[in-house]
Amino acid sequence: MPKKVALLTAGGLAPCLSSAVGGLIQRYTEISPETEIIGFTNGYDGLLRKNFLKVTPKVRKSAHLLQNFGGSPLGNSRVKLSNVKDCVKKGLVKEGEDPLQVAAENLKSLGIEVLHTIGGDDTSLTAAELAKYLYTHGYGLTVIGLPKTVDNDITPIAQTLGAFTAAGQGARFFLNVVAETSANPKMLLVHEVMGRNCGYLTARTAYDYNALVKKTDFPENFGIDKDVYGIDAVLIPEVEYDLDKLAEHLKKRIEENDSAKIFISEGAGASGIVKELEAKGLEVPRDAFGHVKLDKVNVGQWHADVLMAKTNAGKVLVQKSGYFSRAARPNKQDLMLIKSMVDMAVEMAVKGVPGIIGHDEERHEVLRAIEFERIQGGKPFNPEVSWYKTLLKEIGQPDFK
Repeated sequence: MPKKVALLTAGGLAPCLSSAVGGLIQRYTEISPETEIIGFTNGYDGLLRKNFLKVTPKVRKSAHLLQNFGGSPLGNSRVKLSNVKDCVKKGLVKEGEDPLQVAAENLKSLGIEVLHTIGGDDTSLTAAELAKYLYTHGYGLTVIGLPKTVDNDITPIAQTLGAFTAAGQGARFFLNVVAETSANPKMLLVHEVMGRNCGYLTARTAYDYNALVKKTDFPENFGIDKDVYGIDAVLIPEVEYDLDKLAEHLKKRIEENDSAKIFISEGAGASGIVKELEAKGLEVPRDAFGHVKLDKVNVGQWHADVLMAKTNAGKVLVQKSGYFSRAARPNKQDLMLIKSMVDMAVEMAVKGVPGIIGHDEERHEVLRAIEFERIQGGKPFNPEVSWYKTLLKEIGQPDFK
């Protein structure tokens, strides 16, 4: 049984961080109350600065309450330990220092035997780099990750923590926003959903929203009906589309229903937009991991501007559900998934088995500690899955290629 463990959350938010932290504290308290627990603040930033919170008896007693909150009690950041230049720039290490070595020495000096990381693909890949460094340099410390990301895009993990909830929350968000179509004639409503390279969240949010619409009782023959509330198009990075064909479809829907609504991933068509901006001599900002900051690219607004002219829309409104969705408390599906992964994470900690906890798609979806070297980010969404094909059929979306 480990004598001292540390936790950290990193990357963007997802509806599971507080719950996972609380779950780990609860599980250790149940089976090994003598194990000391600390939480590094602001992810790898806190690990490098040696900033942390202690899990006191009072915290242990109230840890179950963390299940009721979004966000993270520890705080997050985007820090890549192998990006020395960025770590120096942020003042996390001194010139000439290796962030991986600084992290390892900090863990050693604090007497940490197990480090639990909770984060997405970047966090998990950084955990893999740290685990490799610790192993090759003989630190004898176990790193065990929990996979959170609303994009559900980590290979080979079947379902990441937070994705179920984010989709459901995005659907509820749009159920209110869609009423804005009654504020102006010929309204084009663009719902931009998070998703850099993976369309899972957009697809699942649209699916969940469509399910809400199907369950709704609408008044008969008086302005508000299923067509007014229904989705007219779903755009994801994995499927190419012709803007003119899309516009033609939306123009027809506006003529029929006095409005049109599209769900679009923030990464859909982003590469082309970035090239266009850079060709104009504009600098497109990127984060520590080299990812384009998509909030600066503004995919939804770009499409809105182009489509307004092509569809003769009277007004275009762009709404983003990302921050609303990712900061939510977890739903029942995610709570069950978090519980199973947390229990497995602690079991692996006791056994000293490193890896990222998840249902392994390449091992019959068995829940296990997946080897770090097999973890990859950017897993694409499969648009051929039955539930997505059913969605497109139900909303009457043609092929826009």
